[in-house]
Amino acid sequence: MSHSLTRIWIHAVWSTKDRFPFLNKEKRIKIVNHLKTRFEESECGVRIINGTEDHLHALFILNQNESIKDIIKNVKGETSHWINQSNFYKAKFSWQIGYGAFSVSESLVKNVEQYIKNQEKHHKKMSFQEELNKFLKAYGLLDQVTP
Repeated sequence: MSHSLTRIWIHAVWSTKDRFPFLNKEKRIKIVNHLKTRFEESECGVRIINGTEDHLHALFILNQNESIKDIIKNVKGETSHWINQSNFYKAKFSWQIGYGAFSVSESLVKNVEQYIKNQEKHHKKMSFQEELNKFLKAYGLLDQVTP
């Protein structure tokens, strides 16, 4: 094969610093649109980004020439800078250090998209910490997290 072909779906999750509920619905829409643009500029096709007041989920295709670490770092960094320059908040905005990134099988992309789409409804039943622990357990990472 003369070309390198990849299609790796990533479900990324990250929160606001100290899980502060900065992301009210109105501001979240603007921030999500800005994030989509940043992902697209990183040549990562975005399927959906959504979340709640204190965290976001993104489902995107990994750019084969970039690491997940660099993509998430750049997207989060530029977006927090943009939020602060736009004076969205009186306090300084920042994302929590770190993130979760999980591979998604092509056959499950629609399921994950629906899951992300229904975040507000979903979090009426489960906290962000419970959700994160569920992902960590499913991917065999729960024992790698310090309390």
